[in-house]
Amino acid sequence: MNLAVVYPWALTALALALLPLFNNGVSSHRYPDASVLPDDRLSELYSLLLKLVATAAMASLILGMAGLYRSEQWVERVGRGANIVMLFDRSSSMDHTFAGQAPGGGEESKASAAKHLLMELIKRRKNDRIGVAAYSTSPLYVMPLTENKEAVAAAISATDTPGLAYTNISKGLAMALSFFQEQTPESGSKIILLVSDGAAAIDADSERKLRQWIARQPIRLYWIFLRGKNNPGIFDKPEDPRDDNAQARPERYLHLFFKSLGIPYRAYQAESPSALQQAVAEIDRLENKPLHYRENIPREDLSGVCYAAAALLLSLLLGLKLCEARP
Repeated sequence: MNLAVVYPWALTALALALLPLFNNGVSSHRYPDASVLPDDRLSELYSLLLKLVATAAMASLILGMAGLYRSEQWVERVGRGANIVMLFDRSSSMDHTFAGQAPGGGEESKASAAKHLLMELIKRRKNDRIGVAAYSTSPLYVMPLTENKEAVAAAISATDTPGLAYTNISKGLAMALSFFQEQTPESGSKIILLVSDGAAAIDADSERKLRQWIARQPIRLYWIFLRGKNNPGIFDKPEDPRDDNAQARPERYLHLFFKSLGIPYRAYQAESPSALQQAVAEIDRLENKPLHYRENIPREDLSGVCYAAAALLLSLLLGLKLCEARP
């Protein structure tokens, strides 16, 4: 049961719980000759019951005062799903609509549209362990891998707050990879779900480090590219060869970099909320494999249960006392 108490010294008072065993609290009456009284097994059982109830009431009250609790536990679970790190681009362009304008007239920003669809995704996928990270100028560690869907939903809800201008994708990817450092090979698919509307050129040193880290920790990578109106696509090769470089087309070269990593990789170019919905639905369909994981059950305070039990037992004793016959 992994039971413990906050104030161990209070347990010394448990000796007092034995006092009712020496006095049942029932009024006694004198008889000229007790030998003439017949044996009364029912009364003896009633007397023993009173003593046990009183002992239990005192023990419950003392355990409540000692702060009884069940300590944190880890439980092995088996389901169908994956370990997913959702990596959100929090650059200021994510606060615009797909038309490249500030939201107005009931329109959604790209960040808000992504948030709503991913919230639906986590509701459908009951067994996933999900972590949340974001990046703009620097990476932001939002939520570690967890099966607590309420906590994940709260973390995703915070991703559509106003962002910064710069996009540092390499640091964001490095942080997303760090989520899997404590995962074992048998713990299921490891997925990074990148949600971004752009990218910045990755320098050679960062590319080399990312390749090394991914080689040590194989992952599956999905990129949902939220393409704005009139923005170049990640699959489009520029007509002018002079524009075919990482500085002019960072999104295209990030896509090529991902393809060269030698890992399972899919890119989705969403140019509207409906296209984004189709991409999320396909990811939901593809990643539904057996998953073995450990669920963390947090510490549970049991002092309230002890006080409730003590109140119930004391009420029972009071009721029995009121039913006592008096000469």
